[in-house]
Amino acid sequence: MQHIIVVGNGMVGYKFCEKFVEKAESKDFKITVFGEEPRPAYDRVHLSEFFENQDAKALEMAPAQWYADNSIDLITGERVADINRTSKTIKTAKDREFSYDHLVLATGSSPFVPPIKGVEKEGVFVYRTIEDLEGMLAYAAKLKAKKPGARAAVLGGGLLGLEAGKAVMDMGLEPHIVEFAPKLMPRQLDSRSSQVLQLKLESIGLNIHLSKATNQILGNGAITGMEFGEDDVLDVDMLVVSAGIRPRDELGKACGLDVGVRGGIVVDNKMQTSDNSIYAIGEIALYNQMIYGLVAPGYDMAAVAVDQIIGKTETLMPADIDMSTKLKLIGVDVASFGEPFMPASKGHSIIFENKTQHLYKRINVSLDGKSLLGGILVGDAADYNMLHQVYLNGMAIPEDPSQLILPASEGGSSFGSVLDLPDTAQVCSCESVSKGDICCSITDGDCNDFGDVVAKTKATSGCGGCKPMVTDLVNETLKSLGKEVKETICEHFNFSRQELYDLIKINKVPNYQEALNLFGEGHGCETCKPLLASIFATITMETPNRQPDIQDTNDRFLANIQRNGTYSVVPRVAGGEITPDQLIVIGEVAKKYDLYTKITGGQRIDLFGAQIHELPMIWKELIDAGFESGHAYGKSLRTVKSCVGSTWCRYGMHESVTFAIDIENRYRGLRSPHKLKGGVSGCIRECAEARGKDFGLIAVDGGWNLYVCGNGGATPKHAVLLAEQLDDETVVKYLDRFLMFYIRTAGPLVRTAPWLDKLEGGIDYLKQVVIEDSLGIAEDLEQEMQGLVNRYECEWKQAIENPEMMKRFKHFVNSDDTDDNLVFVPMREQKMPKQWA
Repeated sequence: MQHIIVVGNGMVGYKFCEKFVEKAESKDFKITVFGEEPRPAYDRVHLSEFFENQDAKALEMAPAQWYADNSIDLITGERVADINRTSKTIKTAKDREFSYDHLVLATGSSPFVPPIKGVEKEGVFVYRTIEDLEGMLAYAAKLKAKKPGARAAVLGGGLLGLEAGKAVMDMGLEPHIVEFAPKLMPRQLDSRSSQVLQLKLESIGLNIHLSKATNQILGNGAITGMEFGEDDVLDVDMLVVSAGIRPRDELGKACGLDVGVRGGIVVDNKMQTSDNSIYAIGEIALYNQMIYGLVAPGYDMAAVAVDQIIGKTETLMPADIDMSTKLKLIGVDVASFGEPFMPASKGHSIIFENKTQHLYKRINVSLDGKSLLGGILVGDAADYNMLHQVYLNGMAIPEDPSQLILPASEGGSSFGSVLDLPDTAQVCSCESVSKGDICCSITDGDCNDFGDVVAKTKATSGCGGCKPMVTDLVNETLKSLGKEVKETICEHFNFSRQELYDLIKINKVPNYQEALNLFGEGHGCETCKPLLASIFATITMETPNRQPDIQDTNDRFLANIQRNGTYSVVPRVAGGEITPDQLIVIGEVAKKYDLYTKITGGQRIDLFGAQIHELPMIWKELIDAGFESGHAYGKSLRTVKSCVGSTWCRYGMHESVTFAIDIENRYRGLRSPHKLKGGVSGCIRECAEARGKDFGLIAVDGGWNLYVCGNGGATPKHAVLLAEQLDDETVVKYLDRFLMFYIRTAGPLVRTAPWLDKLEGGIDYLKQVVIEDSLGIAEDLEQEMQGLVNRYECEWKQAIENPEMMKRFKHFVNSDDTDDNLVFVPMREQKMPKQWA
């Protein structure tokens, strides 16, 4: 029996063992695995999750018993110190000797600690192992006990550095990211996408310091600060170094294996080193003159080494390694694929950017516009998996490629079904699982749901980035077989939005945490928290002030954040009607706080440039003048636009202004799956553009025509006629029913137009429900809506009258200082934020 020794029990070392024991030939081999750490292999990709529950077991790749069950000798807490290639033996730090027939080096990498003066001081940590994290937690607890508002810095603004930044936030310390380069994630993002990412991270509390070269760590014994220049100092109480990695190649160097100039053990496409009996895989391996720091190439290397050792020598590492990646950094989607930085000589770049929503999408297409060559996504990477597959498989793209990156919330993308992918498309790169593997596992009868597919194929069990596409493939395949598919909102709640709505309402669940305890698992995420916030609001009319921690940024601060970190204030102006006195107050407020003013398309006045601490003061002055929140920041009713109707216009058939005001005041504050807009036109000349709204009324002889489910945006759609010649009372009755039915049944972030498109039976079915009461729920819908109307409160007023709520409106958690880094420039007698470079 041949003996294989694996040195290193990280993710790649474990994957070698897992793939080896699956082979029939494994019975002819004995495996011994050495790991320096005191525990079996664990998932470093999700290391930051340790701060949520401090449960090391939850990160385990497999328990120690798994190794024993598969006849693998696992030796933890013991370092291999020497390799003797002549005698084919290794010696451990405990002076024990073992012989091998095949040696697999999977020692990975270690954190790079720059040679900075004072880096050895107490309070300086690296971010690599569970033991590192435990040390950080203990030190942070000690800091907070003696110094409330303690600060911690992370040296490095790359992938690992931003993960470490999340760790610092989770520990309750004021977080600072210090990066030598002039942008975050310099290896993955271009300048514009990096700026969008920076703005998003700053909006959730991270302080970013770019172009900073650290000269020394200050402090007497323990760190007290970082010095960048003579007068440039950052006071911090703790430092986490995350400045890159270096391959752990010291064993290879000592025994004379070929190594690269900058480190790493040189391997060929068989994963063999310069010694045919020794293999190197993972972050220690220098392949194609590169160290690959992603888990998927490491797993591929493990699979190649396994096949080579058992004699399947035709298995080779491909020459080109796909470095595409999708991550969620501190709740922010970041992805890149193909060639993210493409020269203009090779193709064209198409960019969609919305800095107010922290979105950046860039795709690179060939000069003939027929091929997708790469791209970058920040803020919304929902389409990453499909874009990646289009790139990998050379699939056709639309004649207008910009359709590929239009926001999904404005009508979806132009992709076809995931079933259109070729069967050979590699969906899970970590585990080399193809589309055919996933679909066949269902059509062959082996699997009946997502969990079965994961158990059989191991898809999604690596980095998890492929989970949305695997879910879509499972669902579409089940549907093609005529089976019912249940679409859940996220991994923490195994329910659809509609099911959760009913569960929360029937059980009278008071808050998110209780909902999670009763119906969910884990700690929640950025998908389910705002979604449940919306559900609570649509059931009880609660404002975001009651559960601020589960709201999106805009809802949390009751204002739209703008591109430079300031906010806009939009008071409600129902129907567009405003008194001279109210106009004067808005002008005086804008002048007092030096705000940019603009009349919006929804007949309101928007005030831009307010700093966070100014919001309550501005709200108070507006409230005193009779204004209230216009909910311009929420997934709620925005405006009901009107023309002047029969009040002034010689063509007007009905009094559109009064009716628009009545309707807007009735539904103000109404939370829903997506934003709602209405319009009331006094005649068929349609000056209020009612047929471009989620609901619209047009005056005709004999009453009002009611239209529903239209919207503007990236994919404009005319509203559809629901009922004709209605009186005022019937209009309100039908609107109550329609809006409540939409709120009950629509998916998350689905506007009324795409909701109607997917509603089985379409407008005819909607007429049956709303007008004919085919489901027998009309009275319930009306009562629910009236209950919400009765419970309305202005959330601006609520906030300024509650000292605890007012604590949210500060730039800094531990200081009353304001942000003096904001820069404005003149524009037509007003001002605007200074443009980014």
